[in-house]
Amino acid sequence: MGRDTIADIITSIRNADMDGKRVVRIASTNITENIVKILLREGFIENARKHQENSKSFLILTLRHRRNRKKPSRISRTSRNRKILNLKRISRPGLRIYSNYQQIPRILGGMGVVILSTSRGIMTDREARLERIGGEILCYIW
Repeated sequence: MGRDTIADIITSIRNADMDGKRVVRIASTNITENIVKILLREGFIENARKHQENSKSFLILTLRHRRNRKKPSRISRTSRNRKILNLKRISRPGLRIYSNYQQIPRILGGMGVVILSTSRGIMTDREARLERIGGEILCYIW
């Protein structure tokens, strides 16, 4: 059974953000590099650099530091369930979700970002609407 690299990077970033860590190390592939470029451009992460170790490539991401953030506490359930960075995998290996450019969902009325895999590469929902092409909906970020 193959691995879902997109779900792996989304989970790694989400877990690091919830745990209050600033640095995340993920495996480097063409898809993950393109998604990280979008996250950089949209301002969800602060920095990304490539690291080579024993003939394997990794991306080291620096998450954006947010002020007024409360760390999860073992006592309070409300602060434990508080998420700052929300990422959700939509299309997965068992169920692919496709959309044309007119039916691409808007996350929080356009405040969030939808990442799509199109015939012209991986791009955001805004870019896909401008180029009038649809594709596979990979994930939502808000």
